[in-house]
Amino acid sequence: PPAMSRRVVRQSKFRHVFGQPVKADQMYEDIRVSKVTCDSSFCAVNPKFVAIIVESGGGGAFIVLPLAKTGRVDKNHPLVTGHTAPVLDIDWCPHNDNVIASASEDTTVMVWQIPDYVPVRNITEPVVTLEGHSKRVSIISWHPTARNVLLSAGCDNLVILWNVGTGEMLLALDDMHTDLIYNVGWNRNGSLLVTTCKDKKVRVIDPRKQQIIAEKTKPHDGTRPIRAIFVADGKIFTTGFSRMSERQLGLWDLNNFEEPIALQEMDTSNGVLLPFYDADSSIVYLCGKGDSSIRYFESTDEAPYVHYLNTYSSKEPQRGMGFMPKRGLDVSKCEIARFFKLHERKCEPIVMTVPRKSDLFQDDLYPDTPGPEPALEADEWLSGKDAEPILISLRDGYVPIKNRELKVVKKNILDSKPRPGPRRSHSTCDSDYFSPALEEVLEEIRALKETVQAQEKRISDLENKLGQFTNGTD
Repeated sequence: PPAMSRRVVRQSKFRHVFGQPVKADQMYEDIRVSKVTCDSSFCAVNPKFVAIIVESGGGGAFIVLPLAKTGRVDKNHPLVTGHTAPVLDIDWCPHNDNVIASASEDTTVMVWQIPDYVPVRNITEPVVTLEGHSKRVSIISWHPTARNVLLSAGCDNLVILWNVGTGEMLLALDDMHTDLIYNVGWNRNGSLLVTTCKDKKVRVIDPRKQQIIAEKTKPHDGTRPIRAIFVADGKIFTTGFSRMSERQLGLWDLNNFEEPIALQEMDTSNGVLLPFYDADSSIVYLCGKGDSSIRYFESTDEAPYVHYLNTYSSKEPQRGMGFMPKRGLDVSKCEIARFFKLHERKCEPIVMTVPRKSDLFQDDLYPDTPGPEPALEADEWLSGKDAEPILISLRDGYVPIKNRELKVVKKNILDSKPRPGPRRSHSTCDSDYFSPALEEVLEEIRALKETVQAQEKRISDLENKLGQFTNGTD
């Protein structure tokens, strides 16, 4: 009899990846998640902390919780409050797990140092405030390989690159976007940016040459917002809408931006799809705001190039989503991604796992991955150098480094020519003008600050001990 022809199933170790929420006591409960209408993810996580933008009366705030502090969050838990209007985006520094940046409707970007212990009072003093936008700032993103380089994009259609270590503007990319910028993403070594914009264009920009090197008008025909990220080999992955308002994904090659490598319709939901990419497994996870599911796809070199893997479904819609960097995952459980899904009043971690029988380290799932050391200094990058991320092995798991202080050394503006772009204020401080008396006062203030921090830690430790004794009873 003739051999039965059967469809050959594509070989992939990620075909059976499945998602699972953590147990109820591993969630973060009683958090008033922000209700601001903004397509940002509202949540940022790293191996030490989860940060969530929250509701706050007057001004803008976010909460930072140590990862292990699951369960009900105390209603008096300190917040990070310094913005005078709602916070729209937050991003942890990839090279320092205690440093986070926030962007706000108040037109500023602030960079914060978060202590390893839980402070007693709200954190109100940023390490540095970056002023240069004239309208609200809705996007921030740290450079993947250069120390202290931070990007911000605002509703003034301006993209600014900052050196956080000096508090100054490095580059202002104006006259490139004619309308509201929807999203900005770096490539793996931080030499290029991809942006999407309300003018229906995807642009690939060389920020140091201040040049658009490739551009695609209407990668998706629909009118709703588009998102774009870099994936492997410099390809670009987009999400958008068709003319019939179906959600689509697209894969594009920079060298031939006219035709997509892949274009797939998904469904007719109207939430914007936020793409999260894991370079180590080439998996793209799509989380729609207002959706109750996470769809995931593997991107490969063989047709159809974007392969649907599966969908994690739940009953509750997501208000936002955090995505753990690879070094924060539990390699002993074959965890290849962890999401932090925001509900109205809680944050629920969702673990993506590759089923394996062995307890040994699965080196095919965990190639060396970017670690916390920057590959370049800000001025090296600005002068034209590029460097790939410095990789670490996860064989023995990753142990977070203890708190390293972000030092900001402001330059004397009298020594330099004015910066490009619009400026609202300059911070002036020049060490040459300090009189000895002033030095003494500053030294005293420093000592006092250290004492206060030590006392706060002591109070915090005592409160924790007291909490153990009383065991939750008032």
